Amino acid sequence: MKIDKYIRLIGNELLPNIQLSIEGPYDPIIVKNFSNTWKTIGSGNYAGVFLHQSNPKWVVKVYGRKPEELTKEVEVYKKLGNHHSFSSLIDYGDNYLILKRIDGINLFDAVIKGIRIPESVIKDVDEGIEYARSVGLNPFDVHGRNVVMSDGRGYIVDVSDFYKQGKCRKWDDLKKAYYKIYIPFIQKYHPPIPFSVVNSVRKGYRLYRKIKKGNI
Repeated sequence: MKIDKYIRLIGNELLPNIQLSIEGPYDPIIVKNFSNTWKTIGSGNYAGVFLHQSNPKWVVKVYGRKPEELTKEVEVYKKLGNHHSFSSLIDYGDNYLILKRIDGINLFDAVIKGIRIPESVIKDVDEGIEYARSVGLNPFDVHGRNVVMSDGRGYIVDVSDFYKQGKCRKWDDLKKAYYKIYIPFIQKYHPPIPFSVVNSVRKGYRLYRKIKKGNI
């Protein structure tokens, strides 16, 4: 599909038919999609992600929070270029990005559904993080919702915070939990774990980090 036609579909059929809202400052975007041709395939801290039935190779990330951050994400993608651990930027508008689609399931949902997470996924993400650092970026806010696995490979699908300064421990802490809890106690049989349990762990972790940061 030509990019100009795709952009018209975004303006005519996607943007007028979606509502993006938030419940709290640390909760992901809530998406309401009334379009007949665009499918919601994900949401994160800043945006919802949508797929048009006519072009499965591209997705549109629409910002619902802090739209001024979009230009920073564009610059991040330009620095990353084409690397197998990340998506790539096709085009962008005032409040959206058009990205190459990475199909798969994020680690948060994999735990809920009882889908085994192989170690190769963790190592792929580590490689992507090292590459991002090598081009002058700071891999910030890499966590279970932002990492997708497909056919045993791992991909970082949200790089919107890679321009930030400072140390983010989310990926280091996730890896620690993976090797100390997930592999010895969960991976072999991996029963589905209720959303309420996994989400409570997520919220508890955020609170723990917030309190610990405040005590430093």
